[in-house]
Amino acid sequence: MKPIAGAINFEGGGIAQSINAMQLEMNIMGIFSENVLGFDKVGYQKKEAVISSFAEYIGSNALSYNVDNQVGRLSMTERPLDLALSEKGYFQVLNNDGSIELTRDGRFKLNKDGELLTQTDQKVLSSGGAPIVFPRVPEKLESIKIGLDGKIGIFDDETRGLVPAGTIGVVSDDGTLVSENCVRQGYVENSNVALEKEYIEMSNYKRSFEMNARMFRLQNSRLSNAIQTLGRV
Repeated sequence: MKPIAGAINFEGGGIAQSINAMQLEMNIMGIFSENVLGFDKVGYQKKEAVISSFAEYIGSNALSYNVDNQVGRLSMTERPLDLALSEKGYFQVLNNDGSIELTRDGRFKLNKDGELLTQTDQKVLSSGGAPIVFPRVPEKLESIKIGLDGKIGIFDDETRGLVPAGTIGVVSDDGTLVSENCVRQGYVENSNVALEKEYIEMSNYKRSFEMNARMFRLQNSRLSNAIQTLGRV
């Protein structure tokens, strides 16, 4: 299997091949559309269409996709609980059903119990796999300091030191802990989608779809004429 780099040229004739080609191209354009919609989403990673052999015979069943894990552009927000990863990897968050989800969207918040949460109230996990809970909720979020290694501390005005509050867990796509110093406090990561490239490649498949649609109409017309001719015999 390999990534598709351009329009698909289906050789051979037949209505079935035209239909398979159109179904496949529609699904590929759907992947491009999803990337375009994800352009403005924090931490979104683009999908790349992958096609297997014999696509002209099995149509959309030949299609899958890979996720491009290249790092997107980082933007400064200066919000203490906005985190971005400058290297490949993911934050771990806990869903209500107990499943763990990987994300690069590091826009976090604190609840009244000191739990570190995502924007959709998922619990952020530490490097040890447990939800991160602050020992206390600071009056000012600016007193929260997060190092490049993900270690969290709350600045104490009385002791002039940091009170530990856990370590952000950063993992690879297979769940292995990442040891690089890649956590950037006060930043978010933009998507890694290049809109111009998505539109150009999508237009190639649109032209190919239109060509196959014309071929389908021509073949269907010929088949109808043949059936009518046989009916008169």
